[in-house]
Amino acid sequence: MIDEGVRETDELLAEAEASILFTAKRPPVVMERGKGMYVWDTDGNRYLDFIGGWAVTCLGHSPDVLKDALERQASQLVNVSPAFYNKPMIELASLLTKISGFDRVFFGSSGAEANESAIKLARKYGAIRKGGAYEIITATNSFHGRTLAMMSATGKAQWQQLFAPKLPGFLHVPLNDWEAMSQAIGPGTCAVMLEPVQGEGGVHAVDADYLAQLRKKCDDEGILLIFDEIQTGIGRTGTMFAFEHFGIRPDILTLAKGIGGGFPLSAMLTKEELNLFEPGDQGGTYTGQPLAMAAGLAVVGEVIRLNLPEYAAVQGDYLISGLRSMQTKYKLEHIRGKGLLLAFDLPEPKGAELVADCMKEGLLIDSPSPRTIRLMPALNVSKAHIDEMLGIFGRVMDRLWG
Repeated sequence: MIDEGVRETDELLAEAEASILFTAKRPPVVMERGKGMYVWDTDGNRYLDFIGGWAVTCLGHSPDVLKDALERQASQLVNVSPAFYNKPMIELASLLTKISGFDRVFFGSSGAEANESAIKLARKYGAIRKGGAYEIITATNSFHGRTLAMMSATGKAQWQQLFAPKLPGFLHVPLNDWEAMSQAIGPGTCAVMLEPVQGEGGVHAVDADYLAQLRKKCDDEGILLIFDEIQTGIGRTGTMFAFEHFGIRPDILTLAKGIGGGFPLSAMLTKEELNLFEPGDQGGTYTGQPLAMAAGLAVVGEVIRLNLPEYAAVQGDYLISGLRSMQTKYKLEHIRGKGLLLAFDLPEPKGAELVADCMKEGLLIDSPSPRTIRLMPALNVSKAHIDEMLGIFGRVMDRLWG
């Protein structure tokens, strides 16, 4: 007799192959449900999730606080024109300004949208306060999103010719190279945009001294400093915002991923003196949508209530300690990161093979490049989950490199 679950999965995969536009190489499984640190596919296989939707599911899968907030708001008001205020919009904006120290918030649905908003605001600033300056400097190996503008801003070498011509006005310099940055800054520069910790680029942090120099240079030249905290914000690196590690405050801050705990939500925050948009300059159909605002309120509120930034710092140290205990045996290199945004390099470019083998053993991890493994579990991951992850990882490494 044919197993009904297998038949259902095969049928679903065939339908996916026939109807979904190809944009990614996906394994032949169909995810069906999730709870806490685990997800299950349609065949009933369970996976310990250390990808977390690329640092999205900060409270784990299907947390009650998010489910309850969505159910409650859905029964009241799902959507209303962004031409009107709504109560959860006001409440979430107030909460984010309170915990961040910024004055104004613009809401979107994706990280790319938040970063586009930051770019627009910087160019508006350049147009009216810096004689038309519009150039924005970003870092080599950075990642800022997949819209055409954000692909132009992103410092990925393999994207340089993709979808040409690119949007003009972006310059890329190596991260932490002060000479390159100081030479790139000129009369046409309106902003510098950086990830405090590059996530997609392999978890590489900005040097504190470099950032201090950059903040001073921006202040001296009247240039805006933008921090893309799409991946690092809301507790991911062991503080509520990654900029807190450096004692440096940007002029514009962008957030997404963990801010909604899995619900599509992003935000751009800035200071009152940059409240420059006129009606029609910026907007969006789902800007400040009540359902998304309720999700953000629930998720950020729970991160605060449980003090998850501090908890993530402790759990991150525990995970790093476990990886270091394996470092010599498996020849792991450059174990790095902050909080629960961690990475390490493999002795050989077998990242894809390791990811696939770990998945067969019930563990989800990420390989952003052939030799690099990135770990982004939920902020409330337990030591028992970390031990389970390290156990599976060790067994797979024994087979690959034993």
